[in-house]
Amino acid sequence: MAKATPHGPTPPASYEAALQELEQLVAKLESGDLPLEQLLSQYQRGAELLAFCRERLQAVQTQVQVLDQGVLKAWTPDAA
Repeated sequence: MAKATPHGPTPPASYEAALQELEQLVAKLESGDLPLEQLLSQYQRGAELLAFCRERLQAVQTQVQVLDQGVLKAWTPDAA
């Protein structure tokens, strides 16, 4: 898990790092072995990571729209 700083938890280095940390947090939460206080803080960190991932995905989608001049094209296996 990311170390806390005076300004809050360290943001993930990348989408992939956030996704990996989120998967680890889900496994911990599902294990049922965490005390209530840690459960709440881990859940909060998971929500932050999820928001980070959603923001990154939205940014990529926006970039694709710009590259396609605002027209998203349906992907088909033949087009790849």
